[in-house]
Order: sequence, then structure tokens, then C-alpha cells
Amino acid sequence: MKNLAAVLLGTTVLFGLAGAASAQEITVGVSWSNFQEERWQTDEAAIRSALEAAGARYISADAQSSPSKQLTDVESLIAQGADALIVLAQDSDAIGPAIAAAVAEGIPVVGYDRLIENPDAFYLTFDNKGVGRLQAQAVYAVQPTGNYVFIKGSSTDPNADFLHEGQLEVLQNAIDAGDIVNVGEAYTDGWLPENAQRNMEQFLTANDNNVDAVVASNDGTAGGVVAALAAQGLAGSVPVSGQDGDHAALNRVALGTQTVSVWKDARELGAKAAEIALLLAGGAGLNEVPGSVVFTDGPTGVAMNAYFLAPVPITRDNLNIVIDAGWVSKEVVCQGVSAGTVAACD
Repeated sequence: MKNLAAVLLGTTVLFGLAGAASAQEITVGVSWSNFQEERWQTDEAAIRSALEAAGARYISADAQSSPSKQLTDVESLIAQGADALIVLAQDSDAIGPAIAAAVAEGIPVVGYDRLIENPDAFYLTFDNKGVGRLQAQAVYAVQPTGNYVFIKGSSTDPNADFLHEGQLEVLQNAIDAGDIVNVGEAYTDGWLPENAQRNMEQFLTANDNNVDAVVASNDGTAGGVVAALAAQGLAGSVPVSGQDGDHAALNRVALGTQTVSVWKDARELGAKAAEIALLLAGGAGLNEVPGSVVFTDGPTGVAMNAYFLAPVPITRDNLNIVIDAGWVSKEVVCQGVSAGTVAACD
């Protein structure tokens, strides 16, 4: 929790420098795409905690995976007096009119974890291409040849393509050499595990179960993949990647049915979002956020101010990292693990 405490301290210091209005007068509205995935609840707790520590007000809305509802959610947050918005976009294109409306009213917007390609929005996320590289590296280290399946994220989320680009940076040479054969590749609508499971089942059927490795783009989709593999008696024999450090995924890593979960400490991301939202609401410009860089790698190349946090790959060999950080308990990680098989569980 040291990082979180440091960020909260940074929030107070930076906001003091903004000088326009006190935190007690600021309301930050957060528009969530959905709460079906475990990690967003962790993010929300971090954002709320950081804002309340600074004396600001937190309001929110859950779009429940509906792009149209998210548009009205943002309108409602504005109507409730939001001085800044943090938006986790369900559909990065569909959210455009709501972002334009906020900007027109002088309300700063932080695009949270998913790109909203608008120069008037601030982009905050982890290095998603880097996440993709780490996923591919972990799977490749276990299985450098054979039939690979790529279970990508939602087609409406630019992160899905950033992740896949990072994965291919690692694997393309082996694919070109014929060492790796791409026998299946599909987007996962809504990032939903059940859709990932359905896609994986179809790829297993199409290849007579001859699949040697799966690069899945997050822990939810990895869970769907592992369920499909388990139904065929293949769980644990086929390396599978993921990301987010979901508790169930970390247990799968310990059990050996998932190879890696690239951990993105949502507590750190949430606290940083609150810090930036307060800074912008206090009158700072997008380019005045400390540590920000210019990002131009979106689908249309729009130049945006952005801040990227560093992810950490978690495998059986370093599960102690997430346990020691207080992210998850040893009991959760090690449930069902045989004694002497995982160092962090002994």
C-alpha cells in the first residue's frame, strides 16, 4: 500500500499547486462501463478513497455494458454538477458525443484505462502493448512452437488491438518462420468470459483439440479459455495468458492452469485517476500533469496527453509479489494447491 499512500500524498500536494478551487468544492463523476469484472470494483474503491481523502465528492454511474446508457450516464453526471469526469468507455467511438458535450461545458475528462481518442481528453492507462508483450513472452517461454490461439478483447475497445500488437511483436518472427501456427483468432464481445469460452470451444473443435498455446488478453477471457480446455481434459497442459491479477486467475496460476496474469495494480491506477481529475478540475492544463507524455498511437493518430503505469507479469515463480503487496491473500491464491508445488504457498 506504500504506492497508494504516496499517490494520495501526491494528490494533496499537486492539488495545492492547482490553486483554483479547494478540493471540498469539487465533484468528480465516474462513468463505469460495467461491474461484471472483479477488477473494476477495486478501481472504484481506490478512486473513491483518494477523492474522499482529498475532501472531494464522488458520484458514479454503471453503464451495464450498454454504450447508449453510458451516453445518458455522462449527461446525468454533468447534470449532477461534476467538475471533472473519469470515463471507462464501453465503446470508445460511441462515447464521443458525451465527451464532446463535457468538453464544451469546460469539464475535463480522464479516459480511464481505455482509449477515448479525443485531444481534449487525458488518457490514463497501463502500457497495453507492454502488457501484450509480457503475455506473449510468458507463453512463448513455455511453448515456443506449435498451434497458437489468440483470444483477443472486445472489438470496440482499442486496448484489444494494442494488446495484440504487443503480442505479435514477440511472436511474429516465430510465426513467419513457421515455428508457430495461428490456428484461431477472435475478438471477445464485451470481454465476456462466456464469449471467450465459446470461441475457444469452436477453435478446439476446428483443430481436433490440437492446440498448444493460448494467448488470452485478460483474466476474464483466460477463465473462459481454461473452462473450455478443462472440458477436454487439457487444462494445465496448454499455457494460457491473462492480465489484471484477478483473484481467481492468480489461483489458476498457482494451480498451473494459467501461465501468467500480467498484474496492473488497480489501486495505483485508481488513485492516479483521482489525482489527475482533481488537478484538472483545479485548472491545470492537460499538458501540465506531471509525468505525462504525448501519445499518438491511437487508431487515427490523434495527439493526446497521456500517463502510463508499468505492469508486472505474475507467474508461479513470483506469486509472492501480489501476496506481499496486500493485493490478495495467500489463502485465496493457494486454495487447492498441493504442498511443495508453489514456493509462495509453502
